[in-house]
Amino acid sequence: MNTIFIAGHARLPSGMAAKNIYETLTITAEIDKKYGVIVAASCTLATHHSQVFVESLLRGYSLQDGIETPIKVVKEHYLGKAGNALVSSLKDLFKQYEQHVHVKYHN
Repeated sequence: MNTIFIAGHARLPSGMAAKNIYETLTITAEIDKKYGVIVAASCTLATHHSQVFVESLLRGYSLQDGIETPIKVVKEHYLGKAGNALVSSLKDLFKQYEQHVHVKYHN
C-alpha cells in the first residue's frame, strides 16, 4: 500500500448541526507516502455537500510543502461556522503527519 491514513481533530463551535452529533470536528486524509499528497479527505461536518466541498478543497496538496496553502484555501472558500475548527483540525492533521515523517526518517 502506498498511502497512510491520518486524522486531525478540533472542538466544534456551539450552534452547529454537527455539534449535535459530534463534540469535535475530525478531518481524515489518505496521504501518498512518497510525496505527501492528499489523495482523499473526509470530515465530520453535518451535510454531505459540506463534506464533498472540503474534500475538493484539500485534495491534491502535498503536506511536504507545509499546511499554509491548504489553510489559506479553506479560509478563503469555506465561510461557515466551522471555519476555525477546520483550520485547527488541519493543523492537528499536519502535526500527526510531521510526527509520522519524523519517526519514519529518524528511527
